Amino acid sequence: MGWDYVINWLVVLPFEITAAGITIEFWRDDINIAVWIVVFLFLLTVVQIFGVRGYGEVELALGLIKITAVVGFIILGIIIDCGGVPSDNRGYIGAHYWHDPGAFRNGFKGFCTVFVTAAFAFAGTELCGLAAAEAADPRKSLPKATRQVFWRITLFYVLSLFIVGLIVRSDNENLLGSSGADTKASPFVLAIQLAGIKGLPSVFNVVITMAVLSVANSCAYGSTRTMQALSAQGMGPKFLRYIDSKGRPVWCIVIQLLFGLLAFIGESGRSGEVFTWLLSLAGLSNFFVWGSINLAHIRFRSGWKAHGRSLDELPYRAAFGVIGSYIGLFLNWIALIATFYTSVFPIGADPDAEAFFKSFLAAPIVLFLYICWKAWTLGRGGLFVRSHQMDIQSGLRCLELGELPEKRQNPLTWPIKFVKELFV
Repeated sequence: MGWDYVINWLVVLPFEITAAGITIEFWRDDINIAVWIVVFLFLLTVVQIFGVRGYGEVELALGLIKITAVVGFIILGIIIDCGGVPSDNRGYIGAHYWHDPGAFRNGFKGFCTVFVTAAFAFAGTELCGLAAAEAADPRKSLPKATRQVFWRITLFYVLSLFIVGLIVRSDNENLLGSSGADTKASPFVLAIQLAGIKGLPSVFNVVITMAVLSVANSCAYGSTRTMQALSAQGMGPKFLRYIDSKGRPVWCIVIQLLFGLLAFIGESGRSGEVFTWLLSLAGLSNFFVWGSINLAHIRFRSGWKAHGRSLDELPYRAAFGVIGSYIGLFLNWIALIATFYTSVFPIGADPDAEAFFKSFLAAPIVLFLYICWKAWTLGRGGLFVRSHQMDIQSGLRCLELGELPEKRQNPLTWPIKFVKELFV
C-alpha cells in the first residue's frame, strides 16, 4: 500500500500543475500553457528547498486564503439562493434545482460513478498523520490537526457543495463534459457568473489557482516522505534513504520533480487520454489507502493489547476508537464494490475493457504490488503478522510518566465527551 500511495501522489502532480496552467487561461489564453508549467515547477522546487518548514508555511498561507474564500462563498451562496442579489433575475431559488432537474443524475448508477471523483477530491486529508513524523511535539499537534479534519470536511466540502447544488442546475451545459481542470466550467465560478456579479469570478479563479497549487505542494511532500520511509524500512532502493543535514529526502524530491515534467504531455494531441489514464491510478487508490489506514489502526490496537499495553499509555486515541475504523473499512469496501459495478457496466454504454481499466486500474496495481512484496519476503513471514508478533517498540517516542495524559477524576457525560473528542 505504501508504494501505491507514492504512485498516487507522483501521477497527481503533473495533472495539478497542468490544471494550474489552465486556470490562467481564464484571463490569458494567448500564452502557451507550457510557460506556466515551467513557472509553477520552479515555484514548487523553491518550496522543496526549505523542507518541511517550507511546506508548512506555504500550506498555512494558502489554507487561510482558501478558508476565507470558502466561508465567503457559503455566505454569498445563501444570499443568491434567497434571491438577495439584484443582478440575478432568477429571484428566490430555494431547493428548486433539487427537484427540477434534480440533484442526482442517472439514478443509483450515476451516484456510484462519482465515487472515484469524490475520492480524488478528498485525497490529502490523511497528510496530517504523515506530517506528525516530522512534528516537534506530535503528542499535542496531532490531536488538534486530526480534529480539524472533521471541520474541513463538514464545512469546506459538504456544506459548500450543498450550496453549489442549490444555485447551479445539474444539467447546466457548461458543466456537461467538462474536465476537472477547466475552471471556466467550475461550479463555483459558474454560480457567481449566473448571479450576474461582475469581477468576483476572477477573484474566485485566483483562489482556485492557489488551491490547485496547494495540492501540487502536498503531492511533493506526501510522495517524498513516503518514499524515504519505505526505503528506510527496506521496502525500496537504498539510495532513497538519504536525508541531508536539513532533513530533506533529496533523491525522493528529485524523482517527484521529474514526474512533474509529465505535465508537458499536455502539449501533445492526445493529452486528454494520457491524463485520464494517469488519474485512473490516483482516484481509486484513495479507497485502498484509507481502507488500509483503518485496517492498520484495527491491527495496531490488537497488537497493543496483545503485548499487555494499556490505552492510557497512548497520548492520542481516535475519537471513535476501533469501532470507527471498522465502519470506515466497511464503507471503503462498499465504495470499491460500487465503483467496480459502474466500471463493468458504465452509464449509457456496453461493458468495455478500456472503460473498465480507466476506472479500476488501481486495483490490479495494488494486487500486483502485494504479490511482488510477498514473493520478495517469501519465507520471512506468512500472509500477515500476528498480534503477539508485532513490533510496537521501533520508532516509539518515549514519554516520561509525568507527560502522559492525566485521568479525570470526574468523567464527563457522554454528549460533552463526544463533542470534546471531535473538536477540542
